[in-house]
Amino acid sequence: MKTIITHDGNFHIDDVFAVAAIGLMLGESPYTIIRTRDAHTINAGDHVVDVGGVYDSECERFDHHQEGGAGEHMDGIPYSSFGLVWKKYGTRLCGSREVADDIEKRIVESIDAMDNGIDIWKPVFNHAYPYLFRDVVFAFRPTWKEKDRSVDQAFLEVVDIARLVLHREIRMASDAIEGRRKVEEAYAATSDKRIIVLLDRYPWEEVLGNYPEPLYVVSPRRGNSGWSVNAVRDDFRSFTNRKDLPASWAAKSDEELVAITGVPDAIFCHAKQWMVSARSKEGAIALARLALDRSS
Repeated sequence: MKTIITHDGNFHIDDVFAVAAIGLMLGESPYTIIRTRDAHTINAGDHVVDVGGVYDSECERFDHHQEGGAGEHMDGIPYSSFGLVWKKYGTRLCGSREVADDIEKRIVESIDAMDNGIDIWKPVFNHAYPYLFRDVVFAFRPTWKEKDRSVDQAFLEVVDIARLVLHREIRMASDAIEGRRKVEEAYAATSDKRIIVLLDRYPWEEVLGNYPEPLYVVSPRRGNSGWSVNAVRDDFRSFTNRKDLPASWAAKSDEELVAITGVPDAIFCHAKQWMVSARSKEGAIALARLALDRSS
């Protein structure tokens, strides 16, 4: 049976995800996780992460605490143990370099930065902070009152969650890359590129934000519940629309929205003017065309 070794005591997001990634890589093969700082046990381990003072991927040693660290990502973020494991096994886990690079950019680098004490975001509001996966990991640590809660058992619990998250993120990234290609094809085939009509729920935000023309996207809603018109944003992470839907539509629904728009199957418009829905594709396209010419 293979052994995965990491340090004992408090756990952090990098050792959690490093162990989860190796466990995912081992698949159905049996393995055991050992948390220790005993040198003999560490030296005998099959996979050693975040402990031992050695980075040697050929020997399955993935620590970054030694003097001089263990290198950096291309943008200068130092590797943590998770990044080192991903560097070796990311492509194998994902089935393609493209998917592995997507996961590295979106997840691995942020975890490596957090573990190395590097801030990659700044709060906009005083005393309002994002709830990060690091906080999920910390929530599993025993509190000062939980004298009977095993820190090792807590570690295993959160590793199971991290492994599921990685599995889902890999699937999502793989499907998203395929979907973005579909969006590129739809954009290329559209004559009036202000309105892009998609035939499935492809991830369009990042793709269309890179082109100057698109203002609205028409696409089917989940579960055959109609069609939506969504406003395009320059930065898909922001909430600033290139062109708001008409203010007179905001927060309106059903008969009221039908009366304002003249579209008989209009359903609802979001109060923030970024989404309006209809029961049919034709209705959604009609709403998008109306929105192009209206500002109120």
